[in-house]
Amino acid sequence: MSEERVALVTGSSSGIGAAVARRMADAGLRVVVNSASSARTGAALAAELPDALYVQGDIADPADAQRLVDTAIEKFGRLDILVNNAGRTRFIPLDDLAAADGAVWRDILDVNVIGTWQVTTAAVPHLKATGAGSIVNISSVSGSRAMGSSIPYAVSKAAVDHMTRLLAATLGPDIRVNAVAPGLVDTPWYDEAPEVWEGSQEWITAHTPQRRVGTPEDVAEAVYALAHAAYTTGEVVRVDGGRHLV
Repeated sequence: MSEERVALVTGSSSGIGAAVARRMADAGLRVVVNSASSARTGAALAAELPDALYVQGDIADPADAQRLVDTAIEKFGRLDILVNNAGRTRFIPLDDLAAADGAVWRDILDVNVIGTWQVTTAAVPHLKATGAGSIVNISSVSGSRAMGSSIPYAVSKAAVDHMTRLLAATLGPDIRVNAVAPGLVDTPWYDEAPEVWEGSQEWITAHTPQRRVGTPEDVAEAVYALAHAAYTTGEVVRVDGGRHLV
């Protein structure tokens, strides 16, 4: 078995996930790229990276979640880092309670919470086998503040934050578990609901100490750092340019 380290990044065909995959590859890790759809884009990204594999699968499906991890092990023989980036949202004003019906809640929670859990539990035996496994969950500042693209999405990220703490307390010392909570980041989600983001970049730029909106690469750098911070676990680190200070 090769001793080169392996990182699995869910939801990594574009945006933050793709930036994380590239950052890991730049550091010499072998990377498993994943997406529920966008197979052509995901396969193209994997082909760009030095030693990468693309696996299509919806983490909300327990069979797909298990197959994703199993395929990574079959290909590379080990798993050192899991980045739970795959997520789903619906753009619903917070005061439109009727629009956030049960189907919306189930759709979001199935991916953001249950899917994250399913991939994690499938990966834990392999991460533990390394003796120094690392999990980094992608959360959101909406998990700790009364804001976000919808109430179900914000609640799902609050659940991810607490899942991170519980897993860190449970899985140490063999596996560390942390999370990154981005603020507003310029990703393809802008294209899905431009009316939601209209004026947001200008407002964030004016009210954030860093005077700019975040990039996927900003988040990827934080993910990489936490994945390798050997004495840090159970942390949820904001990557919002200091917006929470103002």
